[in-house]
Order: sequence, then C-alpha cells, then structure tokens
Amino acid sequence: METIIIRISGMKGEECVRLVANAIQDLPSIGHLEVSLDKGEASVEHGRFVSPEDILQTIFDAGYEATF
Repeated sequence: METIIIRISGMKGEECVRLVANAIQDLPSIGHLEVSLDKGEASVEHGRFVSPEDILQTIFDAGYEATF
C-alpha cells in the first residue's frame, strides 16, 4: 500500500471531517485513513485498485477542494 497526503480546503468542522472520511472509505482498497481539520489534510493509505486521482475526485464530489 502507498500513503499519500492530500490538502483539503473548505472543511469547517467535525461534520465536514466525517463527510470526507466516509467518502474516501467508500472507495476500494483504502487502508489507514486520517483526516485532520487542524491541518486541513488527509493521510490516505491506498492499494492499487484506487488511484490518487480517484481519491481527489471523491473529495471534490463531496464538495471540497483537494490537491496533493
């Protein structure tokens, strides 16, 4: 598995953190996941069945801006 750090803008509180985390965890091949409101980022461990771009798109679809 590979771990990537994604910067996320627009999260305002714990509800936003849960929304982002749930969206990412719905993807296949997601291992450890940590979403930090304070840092404005997510650390995502993923396998080969999902690409980093897929993860970015999922965050975008949830209503947030995301970059590597």
